[in-house]
This record gives sequence, C-alpha cells and structure tokens, in this order.
Amino acid sequence: MQPETPDRILRINTVLDRTGLSRSTMYRKMENGTFPENVQISTRCVGWRESAIDAWLRNPIFYCINDTAKDDSQAP
Repeated sequence: MQPETPDRILRINTVLDRTGLSRSTMYRKMENGTFPENVQISTRCVGWRESAIDAWLRNPIFYCINDTAKDDSQAP
C-alpha cells in the first residue's frame, strides 16, 4: 500500500499557467465562488491547493466552491 501524497501548494504563476486564466479573471472567479480559494502561506504569500485546482480543471464551467466544501466535509 502506497502512502498518501500530501497536497501541494501552488503559487500564482503556476496556477495561471495551468488554468490559462488571467490574474484578474481568476480573482473575479474567486469572488463569485467559481474558482478555488487561496490559502495563506505567510504574511504576504498565498497559494492554492493542487487538488482544488485539479478539481476546477476537471469541470471549470460547473465548478462551485460549495460543492468542494461538501466533499471535504464528507472525507474521513
């Protein structure tokens, strides 16, 4: 049995490269709840969970932050 891989934190340039979004579009989608929220890494540094970005990439049109929160709360 293989141990579970920890969720990586991606910085903004990596997220923009993977998604193809502009910075302003990404932040607008975050405000609307249609893009994963960022995580505070330090005082002036944020990142995004790789698993959340992968979930968005699987279904960007119908992604909703509330759906992800429900999935996380059901995890053991």
